[in-house]
Amino acid sequence: MNNLEVKIKNQKVGDNHPCYIIAEIGSNHNNSYDTALELVDAASDSGADAVKLQTFLASQHYSKYSPKILQSDGDYIDPYLLVESLEMDREWISSLTKYASSKSIHLFSSPCDLDAISLFSSVNSPAYKVASFDITDLKLIEDIAKEKKPIILSTGLANYADIQRAVNMCKNSNNDKIILMQCTSVYPAPVSLSNLNTIRTIRQAFNVVTGYSDHTLGDHICIAAVALGASVIEKHFTLDAKLAGPDHHFAIEPNGLRAMVDKIHDIEVALGDGVKDGPRAEEVELYEKARRSIHAAIKIKKGEVIIDSMLCVKRPSYGIDPYLIQKIIGRKAKRDIDADKWITWEDI
Repeated sequence: MNNLEVKIKNQKVGDNHPCYIIAEIGSNHNNSYDTALELVDAASDSGADAVKLQTFLASQHYSKYSPKILQSDGDYIDPYLLVESLEMDREWISSLTKYASSKSIHLFSSPCDLDAISLFSSVNSPAYKVASFDITDLKLIEDIAKEKKPIILSTGLANYADIQRAVNMCKNSNNDKIILMQCTSVYPAPVSLSNLNTIRTIRQAFNVVTGYSDHTLGDHICIAAVALGASVIEKHFTLDAKLAGPDHHFAIEPNGLRAMVDKIHDIEVALGDGVKDGPRAEEVELYEKARRSIHAAIKIKKGEVIIDSMLCVKRPSYGIDPYLIQKIIGRKAKRDIDADKWITWEDI
């Protein structure tokens, strides 16, 4: 399969490039601009590549008649009132974007209406995200795709037909800068629902860059996702998981984010190039000193015909490789070989 990549600003994302790590602020700024700045700082210090917001209006996001939703704590909440309480002040967008740039980190959003798209377009947003719940809103996807920037589509709740329609809409809008994210829309998500093998399945089915948007606790599922080929990781992020709000309790804190970023980059290095061609430079010393080779089990005199009982195999590997022992048997020693000495081709 061909190498797949998308460029977000000047950063290449995809095959043979470092994993692109998104610290999902979402609504965890708790309507505080100073908290939003702190989150940008912490994400940048942690080594994340981007921070992401959610930009919505309750009036365009939920019907006032929406039924209450069961939360993980067992309580039911009115989604309209909840979303209304989490609306971000859109006047922040310009200054937050500039601040993120000063911290060498990308900032973009999941815009949920045309006005939000326009606001992020006005600050030259490097990318856009479509939330899992919005993947069937083809008009929203069309409006975002027309910005001609990378479009990251989460696929929680979606089937192949949902994904195909969304991908087709992007391509029909002349935007093939598509990243598809495996996702489980449960908060927090049990690891048993992660279905990480879908990362490869989606790549094969749609031939686009793929990633993983995580809602599990901890970082181990993200690490596994990278090992399975995820080129993008998105993780909800908070300054303190004990803060009030719907997304804090399953979000990762700054120290955890830093550790996750480091582990992801360790995994990328550990995956290597897939070539198995003998010892690497760092292994040469032990290759020579700890592998086995053929040795003299007894003293062998010059001119003696070598028989099996004269030989043994032990370390180091300065002698002839053990798999060639049958080629040694029957030869004559060209010189005396001391007992316990390795045997070389010059000896026989």
